[in-house]
This record gives sequence, C-alpha cells and structure tokens, in this order.
Amino acid sequence: MVWQLTGLAFFSLTLLPSGAALVAGHAPDRLRSRLAADARPLGWALLSLYAVAPLNALPRLCQAPPSITFAATAVAAAGALGGCTYMALATARAGKVAP
Repeated sequence: MVWQLTGLAFFSLTLLPSGAALVAGHAPDRLRSRLAADARPLGWALLSLYAVAPLNALPRLCQAPPSITFAATAVAAAGALGGCTYMALATARAGKVAP
C-alpha cells in the first residue's frame, strides 16, 4: 500500500499541476518554442494520464472489494490508452503545423 500512496503523491505533484497549467494556456518558454500549435491538447493528455494514478490507488487504499478494484483498474487502463493516443495525435499535429 505504500507504493500506491507514493505513486499517487508523486503523480499529483508532477502531472496534475503541469497538465492543469497546459490546459489553462500557460506553457513554459522552452515548450512554447517547440510547439507551433496550442499546448492545450497536451495538457488534456497529461490529465488523462494522471487520472490513472487515483483510479488505481484509491480503491486499494480504501481496501475496496476486488470487483471494484478490478473495475477501477479497467477504467484506468482505458484512460491510459486514451491519454497515450491523444498525446501521440497532439504531438503529431504539432509537428505538422510547425514550419
């Protein structure tokens, strides 16, 4: 259970603020210079990848029944797949827009 709590804390401190900042339109200068397009799609992809951490950790930390834990893990896997797909599409789109 320590690993779930550690992972949840780590991803809450890294992916959540960076994803929220990109969705709000705040991008660091280094990232903004590499992206010709809007950085918001990358923020949404980061937030969908962040959603995997609480969906995996919280049922285990609350000692939920195995069926609920399995359902949350399945939803987290779908969210991870969606986030990775959206990240790939967003970076490909940014690459096509760049001069």
